[in-house]
Amino acid sequence: MQTFHQYVMRYRGTKQQTEEQKLAEWIFHDHDFPKHSYSYDEISRYLEWNIPFTNAVSIFDQLWDDYLETR
Repeated sequence: MQTFHQYVMRYRGTKQQTEEQKLAEWIFHDHDFPKHSYSYDEISRYLEWNIPFTNAVSIFDQLWDDYLETR
């Protein structure tokens, strides 16, 4: 089973700049992001304390729902 970090990396490097791609790039470059976590609460708390841009938490929520569907 893949972690959320592994899942969200699929959005990196896309030609079209999207909010998902922006979040994936930020996660990739943030060395303290909980990369091995499977926990919504842990990742959500981390984003709330280290919010990279205004709607990052809502983008995370959307991606988390997609992530759960792929598991």
